[in-house]
Amino acid sequence: MWVNSNPNANGIARMLVSEEDGRLSIQVFAIGPDDLIDWGKADVVPFAAGPASRVGAGFTCRYDFGFAEAILQGMIMKGLLVLAEFHSFKDNSNRAPYFVREYFALASS
Repeated sequence: MWVNSNPNANGIARMLVSEEDGRLSIQVFAIGPDDLIDWGKADVVPFAAGPASRVGAGFTCRYDFGFAEAILQGMIMKGLLVLAEFHSFKDNSNRAPYFVREYFALASS
């Protein structure tokens, strides 16, 4: 479980990365008004450190909420998961797309 390193965060609280049958997925838990909001699982597309590399360097995934979507891109740097979030709206509300960067630490078991 990856936990947001900012105790005052108001976006994503934590993420669970898992592997099943050789496929990676991520489950996001966002901060809601009363409790965490489970975004569900999304398939992860992993990226290597280079064309010939077998070392994972980052990932991307996409959440489609109908009225909005979030594209997440992550990488590990200095022991933290650095997450870039690209949020956009599809509901003609004229809300601007926005970007967020958050940092997550691996929770100790």
